[in-house]
Amino acid sequence: MHLYNLTLQKPTAINQAVHGSFAGTRQQEICVGRGKVLELLRPDPNTGKVHTLVSHEVFGIIRSLLAFRLTGGTKDYIVVGSDAGRIVVLEYNPTKNCFERVHQETFGKTGCRRVIPGQYLAVDPKGRAILIGASEKQKLVYIMNRDAAANLTISSPLEAHKGYSICFSVVGIDVGFENPTFACLEVDYEDVDNDPTGEAMKKVQQTLTFYELDLGLNHVVRKYAEPLDEMGNNLISVPGGQDGPSGVIVCCENYLIYKNLGDQPDIRCPIPRRRNDLDDPERGMLIVCSATHKTKSMFFFLVQSEQGDIFKITLETDEDIVTEMKIKYFDTVPPANAMCILKTGFLFIASEFGNHYLYQIARLGDDDDEPEFSSRMPLEEGETFFFAPRPLQNLSLVDELESLAPVLASHVGDLANEDAPQIYAACGRGPRSSVKVLRHGLEVTEMAVSELPGNPNAVWTVRRSVDDEYDAHIVVSFVNATLVLSIGETVEEVTDSGFLGTTPTLACSLIGDDALLQIYPDGIRHIRSDRRVNEWKAPGKRSIVKCAINQRQVAIALSGGEIVYFELDATGQLNEYTERKELSSEVVCMGLSEVPQGELRARFLAVGLADRTVRIISLDPQDCLAPLSMQALPADSESLAIVEMGGDETTGSALFLNIGLQNGVLLRTVLDHLTGDLSDTRTRYLGTRPVKLFKVKMQGKNALLATSSRAWLLYFYQNRFHLTPLSYDTLEYAAGFASEQCPEGVVAIAANTLRILALEKLGAVFNQMTHPLTRTPRRMIVHQQSGNVILIETDHNAYTDETKQQRRQQMAEEMVELAGEDEQELAAEMAAQFLQENLSEKEFNAPRAAYGMWASVVRLMNPVNGNKLQDFPLPQNEAAFCVAIVTFANQPDAQFVLVGAANRLKLRPRQCSGGYVYTFLLSTQGDHMDLIHK
Repeated sequence: MHLYNLTLQKPTAINQAVHGSFAGTRQQEICVGRGKVLELLRPDPNTGKVHTLVSHEVFGIIRSLLAFRLTGGTKDYIVVGSDAGRIVVLEYNPTKNCFERVHQETFGKTGCRRVIPGQYLAVDPKGRAILIGASEKQKLVYIMNRDAAANLTISSPLEAHKGYSICFSVVGIDVGFENPTFACLEVDYEDVDNDPTGEAMKKVQQTLTFYELDLGLNHVVRKYAEPLDEMGNNLISVPGGQDGPSGVIVCCENYLIYKNLGDQPDIRCPIPRRRNDLDDPERGMLIVCSATHKTKSMFFFLVQSEQGDIFKITLETDEDIVTEMKIKYFDTVPPANAMCILKTGFLFIASEFGNHYLYQIARLGDDDDEPEFSSRMPLEEGETFFFAPRPLQNLSLVDELESLAPVLASHVGDLANEDAPQIYAACGRGPRSSVKVLRHGLEVTEMAVSELPGNPNAVWTVRRSVDDEYDAHIVVSFVNATLVLSIGETVEEVTDSGFLGTTPTLACSLIGDDALLQIYPDGIRHIRSDRRVNEWKAPGKRSIVKCAINQRQVAIALSGGEIVYFELDATGQLNEYTERKELSSEVVCMGLSEVPQGELRARFLAVGLADRTVRIISLDPQDCLAPLSMQALPADSESLAIVEMGGDETTGSALFLNIGLQNGVLLRTVLDHLTGDLSDTRTRYLGTRPVKLFKVKMQGKNALLATSSRAWLLYFYQNRFHLTPLSYDTLEYAAGFASEQCPEGVVAIAANTLRILALEKLGAVFNQMTHPLTRTPRRMIVHQQSGNVILIETDHNAYTDETKQQRRQQMAEEMVELAGEDEQELAAEMAAQFLQENLSEKEFNAPRAAYGMWASVVRLMNPVNGNKLQDFPLPQNEAAFCVAIVTFANQPDAQFVLVGAANRLKLRPRQCSGGYVYTFLLSTQGDHMDLIHK
């Protein structure tokens, strides 16, 4: 048995993110690890949109990522720690647009094992050495250098192992050009292992250990170890050498502690907490991630607490001794796995759950009225500072990367009756949860829609000159007229364009450098830049039925199957070729390729005939209009397009003949650019209507828009071809469109409307509609008759809405009680203000209750439009975990919803004080539930 799997959508969660100048230019990129996919993202410095440069499947699990640069280098390398038992150093090659392996050194077995390095990576800030560590025992140090040809070299591994030790965090310390030093948070468990009573477990201490790589002796020594009073979870390296005091900030529970070797005293500063927070007061506060920003004159750190609050940390120094640590509330964003501050002033947030965000840092928070807390401020042991969270002030959101992580339940079905199934995914955690509806297709942004006087049958865009960046006119053809619109601030009709308005148009285009060409059934109209008009009239009673144009050539087919060919001469005059070509049957479609760069003409003309064949005809002066090759078709052809697509600077692109058939099939055939031979035909069924083909530009490259019963886009992206439907109405005709507001768009007609569309999310397989939820979804079942879904949403360490209100009331009463007699009025005012204050939990996260507290809700909703039909909240500490629709034998015509809930559930050890089954009667329409009993 052979199983074949096809990934419909790559992982959307980001577990690791590092930034650096990986392309070697001045721009910075972000390298992200998405489980088994390595991606390079580049935010556009002007628009802030994040573009994916390259996405690479690594066929393993990316456990850690690191960016490093050799001293004096201009380019960053990427170091990957994975489950392969190897350290891999990659370099991004911008010309080939791929990652290239520079080094791959094997040191252990495969798999995510406790003692095999790969979980932690740290680099000496000067790029001289890399440490790769395991969760337990093993650490290896590699020395990085250059050879005579300036290529990166890697040494044999140097061991820094220590038995019976668990590692929590590793970081490289900035010591300038002294011996490279690494700091580790470790716990020694040898005594705990040998103690059967469990007493040693209570006394175990975490140590901050410094490892030094002696470059002279070429080995690693444990230089210094210091026990910590609080358990730490994270280390932040402080700039050293010329830039700062060096050392580390240890992120412990409720505290930040600055430590360094030598005479430096410890600097302790509590992590500020939210004022009047509903959180459990016994709960400690942890820092989950951090980012450092360093310029020539200053540096600061942004650290994020598990509630999502970001604090800005600065250090005050006296010569090389740190005297004070200052901490200040910055803003609140979703809790992140990684944060990156870019030189262009962007902050990238790789969220732990849900979508990822790119923010512009608008202010550094130095001159606002937010209080700044200091390690020098006197506080009793266990006390902390308080701040009030507020909407974003220093950051402004510029882009959002959609993420489904985590998907907790899903259903595939056509609940919206669209002929194609949708995927309904229950995703996210807590107040940022949602039901996402995924439809196969590219998301289309509608820039403008305007009604036209009647039903048009074709549309084109033309530029004034070959050097223009944007289009000047939209030309719309009707059954008996042609409408010319100018593109500016608004789209308006013009009458002095030179186009003939009293006839339908078959095609129009810019020809030569600055002339326009209009082909209509009775002839050809050549409009020069000085407004002189040359006309060519169709002979006798014959009319033009089909035509094809490029920058320098025109081919037309007259009724009766005769082809006439024209070419521009050096003076810009359109000349007819002396001979005409008679064909055996009527011409039904034509296609001309673009003129290759540096050449005078395209070599091939493709002609589709009524006898179900496509012929390639030469336009070379030596054998002009001679037949070169032919392809028989399974059905009548509707349209042809010769497009050069694919490849890059090294591999070069290929010429493809695309054939749209009347039975809704698209054929793509490789056209040999020397001989004109046709080979390697691929077919794809697009829809029930005949396929029309239109050339457009996407990301500066050629692409093809195909319209049938739905529109499809064929484009080359990240070194592969994509053929994806558009999630949009049926289009009848389309053309590429470029204006200042929409540099790469499409202008299309649907019924009697003209639409300007933009396709931004290239590479996406699905487009998403999001319906927000209030708690983490656990299960989802579908009522087939109505298409509605029943969800159960359950959160641990959470309050129900009723309990939150009670706690608020209790805290407001305490405020008034604790106030002195002369402060009663002020306290009452503050309590009233506190009760009215309503922070959005989606932005500021839900308050965290004590361990073992649960909140649940049973929800009935329409997943197509997101309407919440009914909510049934369960009492505090009841956790719903399963749901089913059942029919009982004694009531065969009634449907019941059963929900299973546990009371006062403890996760470790797993125990509860009881369980319940809720029984709801579901209405026949599936839009209402009544509680029968519990």
